[in-house]
Amino acid sequence: MVAKAHAKGFNDPRYKALIATLADTRRASGLRQVDFAVQLGRPQQFVSRYETGERRLDVVEFCDVAVALGLDPSKLIKAICE
Repeated sequence: MVAKAHAKGFNDPRYKALIATLADTRRASGLRQVDFAVQLGRPQQFVSRYETGERRLDVVEFCDVAVALGLDPSKLIKAICE
């Protein structure tokens, strides 16, 4: 199976969609960035920077964020891999 060519990094539409899902879910749950950051045990800038694309989430951080939002990380990953 040959992988499709995609943009790399922050510009990959799959990554942008993944981050948008996380940010949209946070907002829909009524959590401000600062409140969510406290829940994660991280500074508010952590949330701001991954939501704005200033920094990438590694896989462990992604799992922590998704689970804290009540999302299933494996389903999110599966959706972007299809």
